Amino acid sequence: MLDMTIKEFTEALASKAAVPGGGGASALAGAVGAALGDMVGELTVGKKKYAAVEDEVKALMRRAQQLRVELLACVEKDAAAFEPLSRAYGIPKDDPGRDEIMEKCLRDAAAAPLEILDLCCEAIELQRQFADKGSVLAVSDAATGAALCRGALYGAAVNVKVNTKSMKDRAYAGRIDAHVEERLEKYGSMAEQIFADVYGRFC
Repeated sequence: MLDMTIKEFTEALASKAAVPGGGGASALAGAVGAALGDMVGELTVGKKKYAAVEDEVKALMRRAQQLRVELLACVEKDAAAFEPLSRAYGIPKDDPGRDEIMEKCLRDAAAAPLEILDLCCEAIELQRQFADKGSVLAVSDAATGAALCRGALYGAAVNVKVNTKSMKDRAYAGRIDAHVEERLEKYGSMAEQIFADVYGRFC
């Protein structure tokens, strides 16, 4: 899917095909958000005004680049995990092996959006730094990146929950759900604050 054009990818999203879906879309949105943070860095380094923070910004850029690559990889991971789950739903309910197969498929299907969620949390932390240390000429891009990563965070969260809800192992599902809730509260608020801080500079 990563070799698709933007037009092809969005057409596939709009179709009745099982993949790409919400998880892949969230991963892509997070990757775009991380890329915008890197853009802020590119417009900051080499400027005398920001010489004191140049090394810090370069380190932030390196991590933003890694996050972008990792999030893009999650587009494929999410699709690969969903296809076995869609097949598992077709197993007759009286098949003695159905529950075990379903449980494994549900865990695998939850793992990709959970990874997306955690990567987006880190991307949001980077946007805070890019907004604080980056060029004032590009600070709106940090705010946009934070907004996109927040959307990706929420999209990933709901794609985890749709799988944990069906798990038989409620203790395992509960641990995953608690992690998601904690991350949503902390990083959803952080992204909102970054956006509000930057938006406020233009009011």
